[in-house]
Order: sequence, then C-alpha cells, then structure tokens
Amino acid sequence: MGNFSEAHICECLSLLSTLRGNSVVTVTGNRRKTGKEFVESVMGLSQGLLQLGLGSGDVISIAAFNSELYLEWLLAVAFVGAIAAPLNYRWSYEEAVLAMEVVRPVMLVTDESCIPWYSKLQLHHIPSLRRHVSLDSPSSDFIRTSSNVLHTETIKKDSVGDAQLNYSWAPEGVVMICFTSGTSGRPKGVAISHSAFIIQSLAKIAIVGYGEDDVYLHTAPLCHIGGLSSALAMLMIGARHVLIPKFEAKSALEAIEQHKVTTLITVPAMMADFVIKFRGIETWKGMESVKKILNGGGGLSSELTKAAIKLFPQAKLLSAYGMTETCSSLTFMTLYDPGIDGRKLQPVHQERGICVGKPAPHVELRISGDGSSHVGRILTRGPHAMLRYWQGSLPNASLSGDEVWLDTGDIGSIDDSGNVWLIGRANGRIKSGGENIYPEEVERILLQHPGVNGAVVVGIPDARLTEMVVACVQIREDWQWISTSVRHSVSKQMLQMSSEILCQFCKEKNLTGFKIPKVFILWKKPFPLTTTGKIRRDQVQGEAISQRQYIISNL
Repeated sequence: MGNFSEAHICECLSLLSTLRGNSVVTVTGNRRKTGKEFVESVMGLSQGLLQLGLGSGDVISIAAFNSELYLEWLLAVAFVGAIAAPLNYRWSYEEAVLAMEVVRPVMLVTDESCIPWYSKLQLHHIPSLRRHVSLDSPSSDFIRTSSNVLHTETIKKDSVGDAQLNYSWAPEGVVMICFTSGTSGRPKGVAISHSAFIIQSLAKIAIVGYGEDDVYLHTAPLCHIGGLSSALAMLMIGARHVLIPKFEAKSALEAIEQHKVTTLITVPAMMADFVIKFRGIETWKGMESVKKILNGGGGLSSELTKAAIKLFPQAKLLSAYGMTETCSSLTFMTLYDPGIDGRKLQPVHQERGICVGKPAPHVELRISGDGSSHVGRILTRGPHAMLRYWQGSLPNASLSGDEVWLDTGDIGSIDDSGNVWLIGRANGRIKSGGENIYPEEVERILLQHPGVNGAVVVGIPDARLTEMVVACVQIREDWQWISTSVRHSVSKQMLQMSSEILCQFCKEKNLTGFKIPKVFILWKKPFPLTTTGKIRRDQVQGEAISQRQYIISNL
C-alpha cells in the first residue's frame, strides 16, 4: 500500500460516500445511483479484482459506451493499483489489436458497443490476455481462458460498509494509459499519473467554475482524455453525472431538457450538430439551464461561436487547448461570459494565429526557437505532463542543464499579456520555395471566405519548389464551382467560387508569396478523420498526389 499523502484518483470516493451519500450522483437511462450506492459498486468490483489476483501494475482494457458502470470500472481498477487502458469502441478490429499489443492487457472489459470488432478477436491473438468480462453482466461473471478452453468465474461483490479506503498504486504512479492517434491514425499509449489527473481536475474546477450543484452531461466518450479528465473533475467536486451511451445531438439535447443539465463539454463538430438540430428554432427548454460549456479539440469559428451563444445564451463559453500527452487542457480562454457587462465576444482568429488563452496555474510553457523570431515550438513541463509513451520513451527537448520539457509538437508564440497563439503543427510544415508554411495559417484564411465550408492544405512533392501548396476546399451548398472556360455561361445571380477567386481572396487577406496555394481542388466528400475526429492529412495528401498529373496540366 502507498502513502496516503500521495495523489490518488480514488480520493473522490470518501466525498461521494459521505457528503453525497444520499444524493443522486449518476443517471444512466432509468438507472440512478446515490453516492453511497456508486461507491459500494466500485468497492465490490475492487474486491472481485483482488480475488482474481489482479493488482499493482496489471493492465485492464475497457471498451464500452458511456455509463456509470464504466466510471465504476475505472475507479475499481485504480483502487487495486492496476492500470486502466480505455479502448475506443469505434476502432476497427486492426486498430484494437494494435492498441492491445502495445499495452498487453491481462483483462478485457467490453459491452455491446464493440461487437463489430470483438467478434473477430480471438483471445490467442493477444498473448497477455487471460480474461474477458462483460461490463454490464448482471452476474458479474469473469471469463478467462486456459488452454483455449473458456471458463466462467463469478466474483462476489462485498459490501463496503464503513471500511477504510485502502487503495494501492501502480509503479511510477501510472493510473491510465490513454491512446492518441494524432493525425496518423496509429494508436499510441500515453501513460498518465494520478497526480496529472488530480491537478487537471483542480484546474478545471477553478477556471471553469464547476461545483457540487452542477449537472454534467457526458458528451465525450470516456475513452478520450477530454471525457476522462472532465469526468474525474466532476467526481472530485461531487457533481451529478448524466450519461448517454454516445453523442448524438438529438439524445444530448433531450437529456439537457429532461435533467436540467448545467454544464457539458464539446468539440466543434458537436457544437455544429447542436446548431444544425436547432436551425430555425428560436427557443427551447434547455436555453436557461446550461451555464458552462468547455470546448476543446479545435477552435470554434466566429460563426459557430455566435450560433452557440444564441443556442445557449446563459452559458459561459470557454475554449481549451491541450492534448492527451498533457492530460488534457494546457490553456483556457473565455470566449463569452453573460455575466460580464457588455457580453463581448472575444476574437480568437487573427493573422498571427489562433489565440488559445493563458496557461492554467499549474502549467509552465515556453517557446523554443532559433532566436530569429518570437515564434517557435511550444514546450511544457510540470506534473500534468505524461510519464512516457507505453512501451516507449518520453519525447522531450533538453534546453539547458537538467531542464527537460515536453515538446507539444505545436508551433506558436506567447504575447506580452501571456496569451498563447497557435500557428500550426511542426510535423505538418510545408517547405515551399525556401519558405516554412504552416497549413493551419492558410486554412484559417480560406475559412473566412463565406463560400468555403471546409479546407485542408497539404504539400505535394514538386521538383522546383520542393513542395507545392495545394488547398482542398469544400464549398457551401448554395455556391457553385466554376472554371475560366465556363464563366461566361454562368448566371451572374449565382454565388460563384473558383481558384482565381480564392487566390485573390488570399491576397486580400495578406497571404503572400508561396503561402498562396498554387492549386485549389474542389473536395466533394467528407474529409477523412481519425476515430478521435482529427483530419487524416496523410490521406488528403495522398489523394492530392494521386491527382498530380491533373494538377500539373491545369497550372
């Protein structure tokens, strides 16, 4: 057993069993549990794991829809000193196998969400895997394999009573292995400590303003760092959790109305789905209850921000910038606060990049450049940083002496007021005509055009320029793409879009030199995404390269 002065995410159990013992803390469909009932379930699972001989350092993978059962499993695994490795139920069979080969779990916990790939999975494919458990099995049967023969073993759930919460720790203080795929699509396991989660929770509680009276809607999956870190913050503060299996705008809005939800988190795609669902509707029951919204996973456009404010007029709207490797949010920025006189909407998109606000109190940031400008790689250090990649090492930048910093992989700057400005990803940089070009900078300009619905900028090999800047654009439904050869036949009444129009627009917005795309490709289908919603730039680039002959012939 560890020292009680050490951080542990199960510290929330004491509060839930006492101060929130008789209050409903979780709602999943028709199931409601008080704080005492929730803690008893966690302790029962913990005793079951111990009976099977599982404990410190054992890895247990979970793949399931959101529910209070998922939360109970996460805490039970942590309680016995084991390590939870949540898997994305939306993964393909191949991705799930790759992830488990990385973390080598001894147990797999699933529900009906992952049947499409689990049905293909034979336990002997993962040598470490000895047991499979159904997350919601009423009998709590644990299934284990031995000589390729399946056996069932029932675990007794003991009552907690007034037993002391003697939890354990895994080596290094690792509590979870969270997967990140970046824009490459291949899962990487990120080892995160108890301390990182607790510090992140305290930051969210302080900055967003979470409290025990909040009703929190789980919109993000619990396999994602944003969903996990926010869930733990709510457990620490003793708020009520409303859990829907997965995000769908209709079910989320219904839950907001039914349970009088006060707070939730979003990513831009979720907010866009909300706005589309309520297009043309002026009022709805949830307008008054929602008080706090934290957006992550990418910035909200000015248009989407205004629409969000109209949909949730009483909500303080914040944005956060972070990543799995930093246990979620590094910086926070208030976009809109109805409690401030004037209710001003804060501009975040400017020529210098995207403003993502100031670092949280526990976060230390610095810019590492070549000294020629204030722009460089964004580095961070502190207890929020990951311990390492599982089965790998910690990527870092050693600046001087014993200083070791985590390289975020982002390029940006910090202004005189302490605000962080993002320019783009270091590994997405395009080298064209001797200039360093960050795709995000060009995309921000293109998205300001009223006819552009989406844009992805990539570089393709070019003998003269090294790389040629190519913009793949999606246009809005009421616009028509035209070429020079047919322009005379298009009605002047139609909204028109062309390569020449976009090129001129870029110049008017002060893009210069090789930053202006040499070619614009009309993209008629959705951009390919990873399972965490990030654009697969490698696939977009591959398709642009495959059209190389067409592109060259039209220059």
